[in-house]
Amino acid sequence: MLTTLKNYPTTINLLLSASLILTLARAITLPYLVIYLSGSFSLSVADIGLVIGSTLIIGSLLSLYGGFLVDKMSSYRLILGFSGVFTLGFLGTFLARDLWLFYSCLVLINLAYAVIDIAVKSGFGSLLPVTDRSEVFSIKYTLTNIGYAVGPFLGAGMAKLDISLPFLLSAGLGAGFFFIYFVWGNRDLNATDKAQKPVPFLAVGKLLLQDYRLVCFTLGGLLSAVVFGQFTAYLSQYLVVTTTPESTYQIISTVVATNALIVISLQYSIGRKISHRHLNLWLAAGLSMFMMGLAGFALSTSVLLWVISMAIFTVGEIIVFPAEYMFIDKIAPDNLRGMYYGAQNLSNLGAALGPVLCGVVLATQPPHYIFYMLTLFIVAGGMFYFLGASNLSATTGMDPD
Repeated sequence: MLTTLKNYPTTINLLLSASLILTLARAITLPYLVIYLSGSFSLSVADIGLVIGSTLIIGSLLSLYGGFLVDKMSSYRLILGFSGVFTLGFLGTFLARDLWLFYSCLVLINLAYAVIDIAVKSGFGSLLPVTDRSEVFSIKYTLTNIGYAVGPFLGAGMAKLDISLPFLLSAGLGAGFFFIYFVWGNRDLNATDKAQKPVPFLAVGKLLLQDYRLVCFTLGGLLSAVVFGQFTAYLSQYLVVTTTPESTYQIISTVVATNALIVISLQYSIGRKISHRHLNLWLAAGLSMFMMGLAGFALSTSVLLWVISMAIFTVGEIIVFPAEYMFIDKIAPDNLRGMYYGAQNLSNLGAALGPVLCGVVLATQPPHYIFYMLTLFIVAGGMFYFLGASNLSATTGMDPD
């Protein structure tokens, strides 16, 4: 991977650095949001879940318009502007003493992160040939997971000094990226041709709804994200109900470390092999790994079994994420690439919904029933994936198998 990074032009490496630095900034504060909201604003667990989930949902929905802007504006200006919003959002969370202001800042952070992510992926599409995109998407996802693996440790060190300091550190990282991109960013970077005739946002939205493949894959991603989007949240909920707090902490910390290590070590080597060809087989393999992992979680009675189950689950994650990117990259017209990636971001709605649905099941049914429910979401998501991928092969002449 390092050799590949050295061979990339500066513009590509700067886009990849956005994924690493900004993800690291988010990961520093995410584990402490629950504690901070409880201690600083005296919120109940239910209210905290509502705050965190709704800010993610609002940010995801607003990012659809961000994708529209990616297709219409200079990518340099857009990335620079939203990295400034990202920085100010974290600075606001550090300074905010009123809940409404803190809430607004969380929305801005989620929105800015989503729009920059869309701009980065669109940038790859405009700068690299199709044959090289699977590799760069795998590198991006690896760097993202490095950020999520390292961030909580940095946040823990800062939180020991003061619970609000992680927000200040995240603001500092955002400011650092802003400066780096301001100085070395490619000012001529654009996701699309400026000569393209402008199309109104609502007209573009109607056009996207008419793309059967995009609708199928968006629904597939949304349903599947219920399972893999926030797995630590629903596993924590399950363990709190079925084990002791000490066991919950031990198991969750171990499976999170397992997930991070496997993604970092295997993502690049596996993800770079995923291409448009045989997309259905890749998706089937990834979704099967998710189902095997869920079965393992339901049957786990020791930390070792939890680790093995998480390892299998993570391989599914390694496969499905790049496959999603490659599918959207294949079907997106050059002038609408940002909007197509913005639609893909709606899978975050599923990620926000997962802990809510699992909480309802845990409150009303035997604990292991959550894994039956999650398996049904994988099956339903897989059906939409395959409908979209089959339609892709029918319209492009690709071999679906």
